[in-house]
Amino acid sequence: MLSSLKAFTRSLGPVQSAFLTGLRERTVLGVRTEAGEVLVPPVEYDPATAAELRELVEVAATGTVTTWAWNPEPRAGQPLTTPFAWVLVRLDGADTALLHALDAPGPEAVRTGMRVRIRWAAERSGAITDIACFEPYESGTAAESVPHAGEFDDPVTGIVAPARLDYTYSPGRAQTRYLHALAERRTVGERCPSCAKVYVPPRGACPTCGVATTDQVEVGPRGTVTTYCIVNIKAKNLDIEVPYVYAHIALDGAGLALHGRIGGIPYDEVRMGLRVEPVWSEDGRYPDHYRPTGEPDADYDTYKELL
Repeated sequence: MLSSLKAFTRSLGPVQSAFLTGLRERTVLGVRTEAGEVLVPPVEYDPATAAELRELVEVAATGTVTTWAWNPEPRAGQPLTTPFAWVLVRLDGADTALLHALDAPGPEAVRTGMRVRIRWAAERSGAITDIACFEPYESGTAAESVPHAGEFDDPVTGIVAPARLDYTYSPGRAQTRYLHALAERRTVGERCPSCAKVYVPPRGACPTCGVATTDQVEVGPRGTVTTYCIVNIKAKNLDIEVPYVYAHIALDGAGLALHGRIGGIPYDEVRMGLRVEPVWSEDGRYPDHYRPTGEPDADYDTYKELL
């Protein structure tokens, strides 16, 4: 199982800012379209006419389930840690439905048309997670939407949205041999029998010639920095101090460059042509970073085709 975790920072327009700030204040806001429909969550442009939308209205914290699906095994980061239902809820006063979690004892307790209400999070910051979940609520009265100025103290103007992807990767024949070699602190590529280019990591076939690559070739371990960038923003959950350098490195004997972090040298001394060697991780499964070898820089002509 592999994981990819990223975070995206974005600024908010006036409608989204009012919506998220409202959630922090336990207020749900929608926006009215030219046709008179109330959209929740709100958008800043009419999906039918593309007209700019600014008329905010407050809707109720109660609503009706329009459809649902049971989630028997919640994953990390989902709203609830116990089994729950994903539901689309049309809040009273809204014409569209909001997706969120419903806390219910089992699928037999969920049905289309059931009445629910928002359970607010104890601590709120101006995010959709300020709605902890929905919960069943017996009420036959549906409230109407009312105009709202959308004005709050200390409005939310930006958000950081994490994105996580867990996936199971099957490496295949070529990459399996490559990974086994890395465990032995060796780097092995495969040579195309037609153009003779050595691919690292190997792909099992030459993308240029379209033929299988079966001839294994050990490359490196030393190589040359072809291009690089200086990273000035610290990544979440990455214990590396900024600034640091990430580079494309053409290992000796390889027909294309792979990427790796450069260490053991000040970031502002990294340069094209710098000769480097791998420093392996403690478990020996992959190079942790590359450091200078002390050799003279490589001539540009020796790596210009690998940029």
